[in-house]
Amino acid sequence: MPDPMRPRAALRTAVVWEVLQDALDRRVKATGRQALDVLDAGGGSGNFAVPLARLGHHVTVVDPSPNALFALERRAAEAGVAERVRGVQGDARGLFEVVERGGHDAVLCHGVLEYLDDPAEGLGNVVAALRPEGVLSLLAAGLGGAVLARALAGHFAEAHRALDDPNGRWGSGDPVPRRFTAEQLTGLVESAGLRVGAVHGVRVFTDLVPGVLVDTEPGAHDALLKLEAAAAELPAFHAVATQLHVLGEAGGTDGA
Repeated sequence: MPDPMRPRAALRTAVVWEVLQDALDRRVKATGRQALDVLDAGGGSGNFAVPLARLGHHVTVVDPSPNALFALERRAAEAGVAERVRGVQGDARGLFEVVERGGHDAVLCHGVLEYLDDPAEGLGNVVAALRPEGVLSLLAAGLGGAVLARALAGHFAEAHRALDDPNGRWGSGDPVPRRFTAEQLTGLVESAGLRVGAVHGVRVFTDLVPGVLVDTEPGAHDALLKLEAAAAELPAFHAVATQLHVLGEAGGTDGA
């Protein structure tokens, strides 16, 4: 449920929301429970947690930042879902110091793996928070999108450096510690014991299109949303996406 008052934000998250909501709808049908238990690891101020709570789910957000958790509490209260959102301070490495192991129908891990010293260990902890046949929503920075963006900005040496760097970094000023290919992310998900249900490219075009065009050209916003959705599932576009989304499924087919 992207925020209709934030069109650029909606463009950046629409593909993820569509995949995630479909997965949660299937879990609702499989469990017979309208309200699922969702863990948002590194969920910050609640960009996903609050809309999920508005859908009726119970969401626990684990984040190391007290400021983000304060913003989450305020945001949940303003949305009228404070009773369905719980924020706790912590991180992926010490996850089970603050939440239950194996106690969640779905786990979100968005924008987290890039910042972990050991992505495999962190993802393993996150996956261990799932109930049998739960689902993982994994979103991480894509290597190809960064290379393309640096090249289109005229920073060709930095684009080349990102292409060659083992962590996909374009230089010492790069704010992202590491980036991934689709193969690397799916490998991590499978190594954590999950089946890969789907892979999508996110923000394939959105970050490259001038904002003024989207905001002022009649019909441009909706047309770009449709284009992003059409390209998201095509492997050829995974290689140039700013972010990559992997849906991981535990214990079978999730009732599909």
